[in-house]
Amino acid sequence: MIKFKTIEWKGDRVRLLDQRRLPQEIRYLDCKEASSVAQAIRSMAIRGAPAIGVAAAMGIALAAKNIQSNQSEVFRKTLEKVIQQMRATRPTAVNLFWAVDRMKKLLDQVHSYGVDETKARLEEEAVRIYEEDLEMNRKIGENGKALIKNGNGVLTHCNAGGLATAGFGTALGVIHAAWDEGKRFCVFVDETRPLLQGSRLTAWELTQAKIPVTVLTDNMAAWLMKKGGINLVLVGADRIARNGDTANKIGTYGLAILSKWHHLPFYVAAPTSTLDISLASGRDIPIEERAPEEVTHVGGKRVTPEGVRASNPAFDVTPHSLIHGIITEKGILRKPFERAVKRIKGE
Repeated sequence: MIKFKTIEWKGDRVRLLDQRRLPQEIRYLDCKEASSVAQAIRSMAIRGAPAIGVAAAMGIALAAKNIQSNQSEVFRKTLEKVIQQMRATRPTAVNLFWAVDRMKKLLDQVHSYGVDETKARLEEEAVRIYEEDLEMNRKIGENGKALIKNGNGVLTHCNAGGLATAGFGTALGVIHAAWDEGKRFCVFVDETRPLLQGSRLTAWELTQAKIPVTVLTDNMAAWLMKKGGINLVLVGADRIARNGDTANKIGTYGLAILSKWHHLPFYVAAPTSTLDISLASGRDIPIEERAPEEVTHVGGKRVTPEGVRASNPAFDVTPHSLIHGIITEKGILRKPFERAVKRIKGE
């Protein structure tokens, strides 16, 4: 049972759970301007592909409400700047662009609706995106729970739970659904350097739900797999190309290789909004490079010598050949993924 809310629409503001402060402090940010929402996305106060899509949509709806002019052209041009601001926050998670495109489509109809009607419809659409994400996550959980058996050891990486979505989660949604059904199993969580989303966020979520969890350092997985402690690897996704290649938090690719070597099933859990049929393969997925300070510092304190450079790609791409299946709200996609993706996206 999820006992917190990652994001809420409050009419005159967007309320976000500040994930930078977890697990030591539960603190909410009340964003009254779209620029504050954009900054929250950039700074990873809110993160996770579906969650930042919802946040961007709500930020656009908030900006629309704050525009004073009733002139359609002024309203449209002002909001288009906000839309570009949201697009520029983070480059890899396609859910962000999927949600923004839905809001832009409504904005393009401003001349037929009028400004006041457009404001109302934008608010409705942002809330609808939030509600749809919740429902998709629950269906992902239902579709994937049969993969987990009693007594299994399930390994996940980074955070693909309620904190990364409107609620419930994708990979963690599968874990929640299996646990709620009465299955009992062991959950292992990679700490996920450099920002420790696994040890800080996923472990906190599972603790909130009273699901026992064991945290591993990122270099422990291979040994635990060899000892037979892992039966299933379950991760989320930020963008999935047409052929099934999947971008997810850095370190995911390594886990997929380890799973292949140890003959373990490796599954991705993601809503269909994460499928990007415009990209033929993972080679085309843009990979965000974040500030080196995230690597050289931990908790604001330097852990490397002065002057040492650091590489900090936020994501890597797992080839489709290493993935057993992609769990979506419309079912589990199997190989060949390109055919399955096209079918499920209606192409």
